[in-house]
Amino acid sequence: MADKSTKKSGGLGETVSVIIQALLLALVIRTFLFQPFSIPSGSMRPTLLEGDYLFVTKWAYGYSRHSLPFSPPLFSGRIWGGEPERGDVVVFKFPPNPSIDYIKRVVGLPGDTIQMQGGALYINGEAVEREKIGQIDDADVTEMDRPVDLYRETLPNGVSYETLDLTPNGVGDDTREFVVPEGHYFMMGDNRDNSADSRFSVGFVPLENLVGRANIIFFSIAGGASPLELWRWPSEVRPSRIFDWVD
Repeated sequence: MADKSTKKSGGLGETVSVIIQALLLALVIRTFLFQPFSIPSGSMRPTLLEGDYLFVTKWAYGYSRHSLPFSPPLFSGRIWGGEPERGDVVVFKFPPNPSIDYIKRVVGLPGDTIQMQGGALYINGEAVEREKIGQIDDADVTEMDRPVDLYRETLPNGVSYETLDLTPNGVGDDTREFVVPEGHYFMMGDNRDNSADSRFSVGFVPLENLVGRANIIFFSIAGGASPLELWRWPSEVRPSRIFDWVD
């Protein structure tokens, strides 16, 4: 009986040890390598849709306290820091409330002057190349029951992506000039008429607030469905978006 008891105790101990090691490994991966995020709003349409699940690379810009779960104030600034490039799609902590994650595109770097005029983006006084490429009539992409104008925008460094123009003369189509402070970035959503970004409540985003760069969509489901609702997969999963790179 003693031998059997010892074996049972050893088996339980080994199981607990394996679980603890797995949890620690998951914590290391989440903190230093990849972190999964889901898209909760339409501010980055058509690049990212609600129901997209993506991996964010944590090492892209180095590490700050926001790289750790719950953002403990263990240190300030970034270590092994890299800087984002214009056009990167970035997850960051909302400056007025760092408990909230946002995802937007970097359009303004430190020292840049940013302005919107007539729906066009101006960087340092120069209009960013912007070409109307057609219309989208797909409510899953636009959230609208009518066709929506689609533009291709190309930043000065050659990064190119699509933007939606839901309505002419939107509230964010004409703005004042914004001068990006040192150590900060100007973020905008690709859904220009439906994005709370640096033109509005977000303001300038400190480098410290960056969590990581969005790289790849690993799952996507429409209709407000949860990935756990397997019975909805046949009608709601978006196969063409799975393992799609984020541009």
